Amino acid sequence: MIKLYGFWRSAASFRVRVALNLKGLAFEEEMIDIDAGVQYTPDYLALNPQAAVPSLVIDGGPPLTQSLAILEYLEETHPAPALLPADARGRARVRELSLVWAADHHPLIVPRVRRYLADEMGQDEMARISWVKHWFREGLAVGEAKLANDPATGRFCHGDSPSFADLCLISQAAGARGFKVDFSDLPTVSRIVENCLALDAFARAHPLRQPGAPAHH
Repeated sequence: MIKLYGFWRSAASFRVRVALNLKGLAFEEEMIDIDAGVQYTPDYLALNPQAAVPSLVIDGGPPLTQSLAILEYLEETHPAPALLPADARGRARVRELSLVWAADHHPLIVPRVRRYLADEMGQDEMARISWVKHWFREGLAVGEAKLANDPATGRFCHGDSPSFADLCLISQAAGARGFKVDFSDLPTVSRIVENCLALDAFARAHPLRQPGAPAHH
């Protein structure tokens, strides 16, 4: 049995949901309401001391945390369909792209950073939204620059099948759209995002299709 602790709006949970769907792995998800502070309850802190989502528990074993580490675990234990290329250089490229979005840009917009901007730096809501939109946009613009003229880019970030990079790109793009960031001028990114969303594994995992999302109200 696979149990995912996530949140509808969580980009990192979105990545893991897509990977589980692509690999055909059935899972149950428990939503940890980040807005309500459920991540700080003793029960959840015992599971994940970082007070973050996602956490993945497989057959009652120790929890796995950090979305990219979870993706690597799933790739090693369920190698088909592959979400990493067969060649070392291709794998390095996919991991590089993944880290641009998941490690360089996503951490700047998470709730704990926005709370610090408000509580410690005195930034009002308009300033915080401007901050978030800037980093969403910059991450996608960097992606466009890296993807646009690289012959390794295909229908997806790397070739013609989804990889870790697409899971990280789609989570960045979904968050950007949630904050009404326009990236229609980034043609390669926009094309890959639409190719991802055309796949059922991505569409079913989309934040707005999860329990608790605005579309469910």
